[in-house]
Amino acid sequence: MSASKTSYHQILKTTSLFGGVQFLTIIIAVIRTKLIAVFIGPTGMGIVALLNSAIGMIGGFSGLGIETSAVKHISGDYKNEDLNTVSATVLVVKKVALITGIVGALLTIVFSNWLSIITFGNSDQMYSFVFLSITLLFKQLTVGELVVLQGLRKMRFLAKANLYGNVFGLLFSIPLYYFYGIDAIVPTIIIASLSALLFSFYFSKKVKIERKGITKDQLMTEGKSIVRLGVMLTLSGLLTLLTTYLIQIYVGKQGGLEQVGFYNAGFTLLNSYVGVIFTAMSTDYFPRLASISNENEKVRTSVVQQSFISILIITPIIILFLTLIPLIVKIVFTSEFSTIIPMVCFGILAMLFRAVSWSMGYILIAKGDSKMFLKTAVVFNSVSLFLNVLGYYFCGLEGLGFSFCIYYLIHFFGLKIIAKKRYGFYFDNDFYQIYLICILMCLVTFLFRYISNPILKYSSMSVMVVLSLVFVLYQMNKKVELKGLFNAIIKRKND
Repeated sequence: MSASKTSYHQILKTTSLFGGVQFLTIIIAVIRTKLIAVFIGPTGMGIVALLNSAIGMIGGFSGLGIETSAVKHISGDYKNEDLNTVSATVLVVKKVALITGIVGALLTIVFSNWLSIITFGNSDQMYSFVFLSITLLFKQLTVGELVVLQGLRKMRFLAKANLYGNVFGLLFSIPLYYFYGIDAIVPTIIIASLSALLFSFYFSKKVKIERKGITKDQLMTEGKSIVRLGVMLTLSGLLTLLTTYLIQIYVGKQGGLEQVGFYNAGFTLLNSYVGVIFTAMSTDYFPRLASISNENEKVRTSVVQQSFISILIITPIIILFLTLIPLIVKIVFTSEFSTIIPMVCFGILAMLFRAVSWSMGYILIAKGDSKMFLKTAVVFNSVSLFLNVLGYYFCGLEGLGFSFCIYYLIHFFGLKIIAKKRYGFYFDNDFYQIYLICILMCLVTFLFRYISNPILKYSSMSVMVVLSLVFVLYQMNKKVELKGLFNAIIKRKND
């Protein structure tokens, strides 16, 4: 098998592994979201969204971006499959995770009253933030375990830790929501984070890394290296969280908590259920890219391959989503949430541009180009905030979906220009031809939504689903023999 086919083969194998896990995770998330929608309604969903955004913002600030910077350092230090080469790095990562987790928890407690006033307009939720402070510690300890598995590319352990953590978190949340309704919001968030932590510990212990002692100087040197990049990533991530937080507050002030619930429901579908495919792919993609970050041609090849697979995977998902969106909304939420359909339909088109810009964006992180990464974060988040406020002001929820699509179109062209100028990155003409066909198929399906005759509309959209699947399978088979890939996956499962 050629080097190119081997690379495509590896991307598809890893994506299939984590795609399966993420599919089950989506089912779990759908059940959890359904419980929230049924037992506490849009208002309860708005409270959950605001609590998670506020906690996420504190966590993004205190976490110092180690979930990304640590993966880069572990991947770079891991040589010749020898765990001894990363033992010191792993120990430093776990110590940094503990310290940042404690700092995050303390910050949440100290600013709990302020967070409640800013988020909800009063002090009623102060104790909710106090109790939720423990989740900051749990999350960072979980990150400290999982980044080791990801950096060492122990994908099966990583997949199992994520899956089992989600399953047990759900099992405990069901009776709480059933019996206590809105009062169960805080306990379920805490239980979910604790479940994730316990399973991350369990599977991380399966990787036998020698526990070598490190001096204070080693801790400071290694820690600074990890934190230096992490701080830039933290500022970038904090800007994204802050942007989401401000948009939610703006929507809440203009339309009330119910509108925040609808907003969160729509973007849960887009980012958590559709965007989850990027999570599945990035798990192996980023460590692989970080390990070759000093070789521009290899980086270019890897990014092109990842972008190609990304658009082929996301295209039929988008078309299927557009076709089934009324049914999906009723299944995931309730008929009361049908108002989010136009927003989601516009937003789903953004995933085609996001798939490619996402692949390019990792170049900056893999190369440790933290200053440029921060500059782009400031500009892009400012654009996102401006477009979303503008979209909601003029067109309500549907305007948010449209602005989301426009934002990722701008994001795609912006990163393409930056990657070209700084790293000599470019796409081949063959890639653009496939990309254009994928865009056209999605646009045609989107326009079919406006056909008034239901039979003609859904027949036409169903035809597009079939055509997209045939096209995608044909293109993938040209890059890697699918039959051989399926046989390899089945053989591994049987083993």
